[in-house]
Amino acid sequence: MVMLLLQVQHLYKAYRTQGKITHAVQDVSLEIGAQQVLAFLGPNGAGKTTTIKMIAGLVLPDRGAVSIAGRDPHHDSQALRSVGAVLEGSRNLYWRLTPAENLEYFGVLRGLSRRVARQRSRVLLDRFELSHKTTTNVQKLSRGMQQKVAIAVALIHEPPLLLLDEPTLGLDVEATQTVKRLVREIASEGRAVLLTTHQLDIAEELSDRVAIINQGKIVAEQSTQALLQQFSSAVYRVEMSALPDDRVARLLDLGALVEGTTIHIPDPTLLYPVLDILKPLPIVRLETERATLTDVFLKLTQATPTPINPLLNRATN
Repeated sequence: MVMLLLQVQHLYKAYRTQGKITHAVQDVSLEIGAQQVLAFLGPNGAGKTTTIKMIAGLVLPDRGAVSIAGRDPHHDSQALRSVGAVLEGSRNLYWRLTPAENLEYFGVLRGLSRRVARQRSRVLLDRFELSHKTTTNVQKLSRGMQQKVAIAVALIHEPPLLLLDEPTLGLDVEATQTVKRLVREIASEGRAVLLTTHQLDIAEELSDRVAIINQGKIVAEQSTQALLQQFSSAVYRVEMSALPDDRVARLLDLGALVEGTTIHIPDPTLLYPVLDILKPLPIVRLETERATLTDVFLKLTQATPTPINPLLNRATN
């Protein structure tokens, strides 16, 4: 059984501005267990930021409860010792300090002795391949190195819950791969990770679970693979090295769709009849048409949802 490190239950938050009430968050519930990455997604203004601020103890909910490793951050200040956060733009760093100075400062701030903070700082800098930059001010580091320092700072007090806001935004390919590897390692060590990002391909790759919020309400919350399966159409795609005209005519008569040497089978019962027509031609690839997290996100958050078109999905991959 997975140990839950974050439980959010029926959160509500409304704001009054110039006499008008805005319901920012309405009945939001979600949970993350140890070794899990939850991608918390939503369009701008959907209530993501307000929810995260309530989880982090920065905003008091009107109703509902938050539990971090069994503690309520709104009534027990010790609960916040269980949270590490990486904010978009490296805002949790002092740019005129070195990586080592940042780690020691924030370690002491979060309750560590100076000796322990220094020990953990050396370990983290070595792990994140930053030992050669210990005396360089953060502002002089590359964007990827700055992000690694920010993650190290968030881990200095060994929190069970890590909040990651846009951890790969603006990074080059190599730095992105490094950060993704670190996120996987951090989760595998027993931590829970709450990931927010607009880079949905990153969310799809890293997450075990997905929660999508729209207009203040959770519209989906389940395992990533189950969600993708739910929105994937039961069709197949067959790619051939060559496709003679006589076979194309028979395939079209059967009800298949043909684009060059690619065959789309809209009805799964047609798969074997199609394969009979293709014998003995060599098949390059046979696969199911699969929705992406981007497809699912758009379908659930658009004001007027449109069906997922497997042909369009194929063209954008």
